[in-house]
Amino acid sequence: MAIQKTEKVWKNGKLIPWDDATLHVMSHVVNYGSAVFEGIRCYAPNGSPAIFRAHEHIDRLLNSAKIYRMDVDFGREELVAAMQDLVRNNGVWPCYVRPIVLRGYGEVGVNPLNSPIDVYIANYPWGKYLGSPEEGVDVCVSSWTRIAPNTLPAMAKSAANYMNSQLIKMEAILNGYAEGIALDTNGYVSEGSGENLFVVRQGMLMTAPLGNSVLPGITRDSVIQIARDLDIPVIEKMIPREMLYLADEVFFTGTAAEITPIRSVDKISVGKGTLGPITRAIQKEFFGIIHGTMPDRHNWFTPVPVKQAVLST
Repeated sequence: MAIQKTEKVWKNGKLIPWDDATLHVMSHVVNYGSAVFEGIRCYAPNGSPAIFRAHEHIDRLLNSAKIYRMDVDFGREELVAAMQDLVRNNGVWPCYVRPIVLRGYGEVGVNPLNSPIDVYIANYPWGKYLGSPEEGVDVCVSSWTRIAPNTLPAMAKSAANYMNSQLIKMEAILNGYAEGIALDTNGYVSEGSGENLFVVRQGMLMTAPLGNSVLPGITRDSVIQIARDLDIPVIEKMIPREMLYLADEVFFTGTAAEITPIRSVDKISVGKGTLGPITRAIQKEFFGIIHGTMPDRHNWFTPVPVKQAVLST
């Protein structure tokens, strides 16, 4: 999906023109992938923009930066306010918000500590990432294993991790699938290239624990909370590959994917190959909250103060 240019980008505390948000080719991030980032949705649940779980996303961004010893000059509330300011000034919503912390132009070499740290935030219109929320997608188990513990930290949302994700995604697409599911180094289900994964079996909702090289997804956490609200039993446990074939329902979660059902894995139908009742119930609650037809009972939205709501087309 092509990026649609907006007017401004936030950089280190200032709004700059979109076309001025550039990097030198010798920046550390270009040569060594030294960046952490977030993907955040800004919806318009009541006609006005509101950022979904803004504080939790910024917490994860700052945690990712801490793991990589990146000292960020801006705190949680400053970055949340920066996102609000950017969305308000660009006047584009619903939209995708992309904060990035990166090591810029300083020194060449693997040692990153003497390269400056820059913080950027961009926002732009973005629609559905995967297939229809009703029809679902066909996926495969990837031949690429998810990054192993003590190699690259899976709990950090870092640019480097997504080289692994790119291999998973490209393999799936070139073989005719919408997405790939990676296993961890022990052969247990981990996650998709950019999504967490849930399995339903005999009324129980299961998802892999963080120890299976899983990113602590914000939408993943939202689904766990919604399941508890609906009295759906939910457990974090190691999931063997064959459970994907025996499951009654399987679905992806993520900021981009939202809640996307999986209708087949390796050409084996999941359940009846249609949207299952537990996935449907969770979708109803999730989409109801983000579209404003159900109350935001967990205070997941951070409103963006605007004089007049102008929905993007």
